[in-house]
Amino acid sequence: MLSSKWITTVASIWIQCTCGGSYAFGVYSSVLKSSQSYDQATLDTVSVFKDIGANAGVLSGLLYSAVAVHRRRLRRRRDNHQASSVSYLLSFGGPALMCLFMFIAAHAQTFFNTANVVTAVQNFPDYGGTIVGIMKGFLGLSGAVLIQVYDALFEGNPSIFILMLALLPTFISLLLMCLVRIDERDTQGNKKQLNRFSTVALLVAAYLMIVIILENIFTFPLWARIATLILLLLLLASPLGIAANALKDESEISSQGLVSSERSPLLSDNGSLQSERWSSAAGDPKEHHAADEDTPMLQDEEDLNVVQAMRTGNFWLLFIAMACGMGSGLATINNISQIGESLGYTTVEINTLVSLWSIWNFLGRFGAGYVSDILLHRRGWARPLLMVITLATMTIGHVIIASGFAGNLYVGSVIVGVCYGSQWSLMPTITSELFGVGHMGTIFNTIAIASPVGSYLLSVRVIGYIYDKEASGKQNSCSGTHCFMLSFLIIGCVTLFGSLVASALFFRTKRFYKLVVLRRLNLSLQDDDR
Repeated sequence: MLSSKWITTVASIWIQCTCGGSYAFGVYSSVLKSSQSYDQATLDTVSVFKDIGANAGVLSGLLYSAVAVHRRRLRRRRDNHQASSVSYLLSFGGPALMCLFMFIAAHAQTFFNTANVVTAVQNFPDYGGTIVGIMKGFLGLSGAVLIQVYDALFEGNPSIFILMLALLPTFISLLLMCLVRIDERDTQGNKKQLNRFSTVALLVAAYLMIVIILENIFTFPLWARIATLILLLLLLASPLGIAANALKDESEISSQGLVSSERSPLLSDNGSLQSERWSSAAGDPKEHHAADEDTPMLQDEEDLNVVQAMRTGNFWLLFIAMACGMGSGLATINNISQIGESLGYTTVEINTLVSLWSIWNFLGRFGAGYVSDILLHRRGWARPLLMVITLATMTIGHVIIASGFAGNLYVGSVIVGVCYGSQWSLMPTITSELFGVGHMGTIFNTIAIASPVGSYLLSVRVIGYIYDKEASGKQNSCSGTHCFMLSFLIIGCVTLFGSLVASALFFRTKRFYKLVVLRRLNLSLQDDDR
């Protein structure tokens, strides 16, 4: 039972809920700036080190590949948790090594994330978008979850909050890391159970949003804060019941010798592709060979390593699109406190913005993964198309923030937060489909380096530089819409460029998705039927 993919999913969800401390930077960034007498550019530089640590997860990907992907199943089950074990060591060491405090503490997140996401994709290969959305979604919610723990137990003591960010992920990782395993057994009812996990994720997000809004309106006494935390923990415990039901269903199916009836809507009764154009294209070896020569025709044994992937144009198109999309999203959240201050928002309102960002981040991560799976299974639409749409929409969000009108920071942060979160579920899934799952952890973590690269350029060289030119006085502060207007108009242009780059990726891989990804997906479902 403990080696089941369902228990692994529950353990991964719980780990993901505690390892997103980097998303709470906006809560204490203003205190850091004032106490250390930083100007805006210096504060943005500090935040970039956090972003580099949280996103440059090449080491975690290499470790995962070395101890998991290329081992036999028995050794995989024993060794897969090593990436998590390194993460708790780094997480615990962060506060003690203050010279590298942001980088080291945030870098632990990549080991948690790699172990959970890559294992999840290998456990549910037919629904990669959905399971990545769930994993990345709970990571996006983790900032709000951690803030709820802090508000209930340690409110008013930021030093305790930072200590909690070190100790809590360490404890959870030590407790659960041995349960994060690859389960290669064929099982039935995957989609039904994943939908149940998705429902829990949505309930947690809705509950957190209601609590955050109520906390902004009313002052909760201690007993109310503790009560809301207990209810949150009960919601987070509910995936265990889903896993128990899934194991029970598997046991009944196994005892009755039933065959799975799961099938992609693109399949007809005899297992062939429904649309005439799909079957005719898939049956022509010449067209198979012609499908985007820069993208490999993957089989399980032909997964690309990171060096081979970097030799393809698709890798760099994905990298550039993520530098624009993820970089601009990080630049927004890292500066949201200062934007709020310049527009006259209160401290409570700013903290609410930071907490709600986790909700919008979650909705993007979960929604993009879930919707992209539906579009791929039912319509045959390549996932990069959704990336094009979300990056274009993100441009609108940045322009709304730039306008500086009353309430626009709330509206703009919702749009940017959802679209930013979308990239974090689309990018790993697209990576697994274009380059294979064998070295997925290394490749998607290499592409994720685009996030801090974009964040540095946009936060330090654009936002920080322009803000400091506009600032005045001993406090080096700026008030008014002019403080960030030009910066976010520039960032809007950057995300629009990212959308155009994603469009190029979509057209380059459109045929590949038709001829290879969908066929591989359908063949996998046929194997389940047999």
